[in-house]
Amino acid sequence: MILEKENLNIVLFQPEIPQNTGNIARTCVLTNAKLHLIKPLGFSLDEKHLKRAGLDYWPYLDLNLYDSFEELREKYKDSTFYFSTTHGDNNYSEVKFKQGDFVVFGRESSGLPDSIKNSDPERCIRVPMIKTSARSLNLSNTVAIVAYEAIRQFGFPNMK
Repeated sequence: MILEKENLNIVLFQPEIPQNTGNIARTCVLTNAKLHLIKPLGFSLDEKHLKRAGLDYWPYLDLNLYDSFEELREKYKDSTFYFSTTHGDNNYSEVKFKQGDFVVFGRESSGLPDSIKNSDPERCIRVPMIKTSARSLNLSNTVAIVAYEAIRQFGFPNMK
């Protein structure tokens, strides 16, 4: 069942790994979040791995594609955007999310470009991790952590 208003808007900036995007798409369907993909993508949306990761949820996904981040920002210029980055000063759990907010996640290999992070540095958020040589959590795990915190704040609307 797709509801009229999305809980959250998840944005993937130039995603590279189809399995991550498939897992994130599944999370979006089951949390009533809208998924926005910024091109170029590192895979085809027809790729069998992407469809397999999304399984039978893919047809229910509210998906939007954009040629650039600027195109997305222009379309939703009055919306609130948060930027998930390992360099954020604010923990994701400290944010007071509102329904309809956007959370932007970067590429698996390089994260978000400085031009996006620096556009609104006080909206850069992070998921805390121990200091290690490992880069960061898997993208689909990070999206799930942040999405469920936001939806928890909303009171898990229309969820069983």
